[in-house]
Amino acid sequence: MSNRYIYSFNEGNKGQSDLLGGKGANLAEMTRIGIPVPPGFTITTDACKQYLLLREVPLELEIELTKALRNLEDDIQKRLGDKDNPLLVSVRSGAKYSMPGMMETILNVGLNDQSVLGLAKQTNNPRFAWDAYRRLIQMYGKTVLDIDGNIFAAELEKLKSSLKITADFELPESALKELVATYKKIILDLTGSEFPQTPREQLDRSIRAVFDSWNTERAKLYRRRERIPDDLGTAVNIGTMVFGNMGDDSGTGVVSPEIQQLARLVHTVTIYRMRKAKMSYREFETH
Repeated sequence: MSNRYIYSFNEGNKGQSDLLGGKGANLAEMTRIGIPVPPGFTITTDACKQYLLLREVPLELEIELTKALRNLEDDIQKRLGDKDNPLLVSVRSGAKYSMPGMMETILNVGLNDQSVLGLAKQTNNPRFAWDAYRRLIQMYGKTVLDIDGNIFAAELEKLKSSLKITADFELPESALKELVATYKKIILDLTGSEFPQTPREQLDRSIRAVFDSWNTERAKLYRRRERIPDDLGTAVNIGTMVFGNMGDDSGTGVVSPEIQQLARLVHTVTIYRMRKAKMSYREFETH
């Protein structure tokens, strides 16, 4: 077992999937060879194993997390949940072997009633900011607080129906603000507590939720079917948010196996040519 629980994306390599998980190891490898990767860090599978054994986060992990978060904030000159210049992060699972759809992800961690205003001003896009906030509350409620996701989805559909629209991207800023208020009320009514406004609490509880998702029934069934050992645990990747909902010129997607094979071929050829030319990725890209 490693004596460290957190590794920055600029540490490690693709051969460390036992410790960093498949996603974390590949993020480290891409960073190592110079491919632009949004800054972040990986919490190791060892941390997950200790958490599942002790049923609490090890004190050493809490200390390392504080240091890693401060380093990330200093790196990109933003603070988690800052009211004027907020850093937002994603919290993603990442086991050694891919388990698509089996474990959890929480996006836009760091948004609250104040930082959403800072994000709106920072991006000059209030609609986007409120959409990001409602997505956080929805994911947090479902993943961290274990609220039935259909409750949030039903309110979204009800709102769209009242506005006579069919697509989420058609919701105006005013409707998204209304949806945020509705989602926060759902959380208060069903848990007895307000949606947390402290960004560090959001982050800590999101990490624990990802750890816990290793032992959900669906994850266990998937591992049994795929003959993946139960004692591997999952890493957790904390990455600076890159948004797919900022407008018509942004988006997200899933890469098909065929495209992955092509990408591997392109990657292999690119690395060969970079090494032959003795260039970094950025130098090669502009060559």
